[in-house]
Amino acid sequence: MQIKDKVMIVTGATSGIGEAIARGAAAAGARLMLTGRSPERGERVRAACRTEAQYLPGDVSQTGFADHLIDETVRRYGRLDVLVNNAGVTHRHTAETATDEEWDHVMAVNVTAVFRLSRAGIKAMKRNGGGVIVNIGSDWALVGGRNAFAYCASKGAVAQMTRAMALDHARDSIRVNCVCPGEVDTPMTAAGLVPRGLTHEQLAAAIPLGRIAHPDEIAKAVLFLASDDSSFMTGAMMSVDGGSTAE
Repeated sequence: MQIKDKVMIVTGATSGIGEAIARGAAAAGARLMLTGRSPERGERVRAACRTEAQYLPGDVSQTGFADHLIDETVRRYGRLDVLVNNAGVTHRHTAETATDEEWDHVMAVNVTAVFRLSRAGIKAMKRNGGGVIVNIGSDWALVGGRNAFAYCASKGAVAQMTRAMALDHARDSIRVNCVCPGEVDTPMTAAGLVPRGLTHEQLAAAIPLGRIAHPDEIAKAVLFLASDDSSFMTGAMMSVDGGSTAE
């Protein structure tokens, strides 16, 4: 992957897919700014990267944090090359059972934070002649899912924001793509098994490849899109879902 020495922000970097992205980027020689809500986990991931990595604790849904994160990254490293919008939350509900609080929480983290971070990130990237944004969507950005109403809506919005930004900023040499994972072996997936009435084995059996993805498999797709190896890709939805959306 051609990301050596690139300055990269990874949100939601303290566990799951975000941690795998951080570790993979570090191994490839990127210079990292990591963020997440748990200072203890964040420092653990930062130390494990064994490269030039910083950790800035914070909640991406809070007003002002996006600008602070971008500003701190540029202050410490001098520029921003790659923004990975990975932080996300979900609640198990339908349109009938979703509360206002749950809807607002999902939209604040999964949609509004992506907008604010991208807005600030694009301004920084334009100052150094271009860059890359990789958004983490979901297979439920492409097809419907049961009992995850706000999450599905939010990831559909991420897909459309990706396409719109790709068109708006192509001539700024800023590429914007989206990775759409299926079921991945993360704490979020594990926490959702009981509410879905499923075991790990049952969930795996429903996937055409017959297994759940490891976070590293999603990270590799993200790093490909972050790298110069994907230089002619923008506005793309990359499905990494074991064939689930092919059915």
